Amino acid sequence: MTAERQNLEIAKLQKEVETYLSLGSTQMIFDYRETGQGIRLDVITVNPRHNQSFLFHHSTGYDRIDALKQIHTYVKDHYERQNSYTVQWSAKGDNELHTSYFRAKDIPEALDKLNFGRDPNSLTIFSVVLNPIS
Repeated sequence: MTAERQNLEIAKLQKEVETYLSLGSTQMIFDYRETGQGIRLDVITVNPRHNQSFLFHHSTGYDRIDALKQIHTYVKDHYERQNSYTVQWSAKGDNELHTSYFRAKDIPEALDKLNFGRDPNSLTIFSVVLNPIS
């Protein structure tokens, strides 16, 4: 596959993920990093209300398209089946209480998504609640 076709395929898959989640390109970051075994893709969401970013999901693949196809499959087939959590938190030195929502297999994974890319001591977590199944 040519580099141009790869870029078009990546753009198409990223757009499909954004559309499925009803998020725009300014609210999602697709961060690709090379590892010793291939590519790690961290999909990060940005909350426009408080300008904080959180891990949505990550995958690894032999190249960018493979890693992105795994995210695509996760969004289409598995995302809705994971537990939904509500986390109330504030940043240290900030008196404003924020509420964020995460899909995760358990509470530690939800907190890992909240703390992704930041010092866990920079946030105060007030509550983590498993939301009822609707």
